[in-house]
Amino acid sequence: MLTGKCHCGRVRYEIAGPVRPVVECHCESCRRITGSLWHATGARLADVTISDAQQALNWYRSSEHVARGFCGNCGSTMFFQRDGAETITITAGSLDQPTGLHLKMRIFTDDMADYAADSSGDGIPQHTGMPEMHHFAIPEE
Repeated sequence: MLTGKCHCGRVRYEIAGPVRPVVECHCESCRRITGSLWHATGARLADVTISDAQQALNWYRSSEHVARGFCGNCGSTMFFQRDGAETITITAGSLDQPTGLHLKMRIFTDDMADYAADSSGDGIPQHTGMPEMHHFAIPEE
């Protein structure tokens, strides 16, 4: 089981099922929300239990069909969810260590900031835009 929390610890979660490997996103939206780039994993919504006794978790509509969850106390970016999806995307940085996860791919590399390090030679698959959704599938248990 993986666990995680925001920086202040008011929002915590547990993931009882499998998660997908980490994806690194360079799109403008992720860059502006995080201040750099986005590293995230994903899980089935039914496998995630969020504890928010102090009601610190807030949701921001970042586009027409997407909401992003963050802690209203410390500002930690934590979740990304498409409307009606059975999965939830979770920031890798909010996971408690060790995770045992690895980086699967980089996406929206055409949007990469001009100050970002060139990582094209490290063997991690790169996509200039959004790859097909099967790349984001949650593995079976």
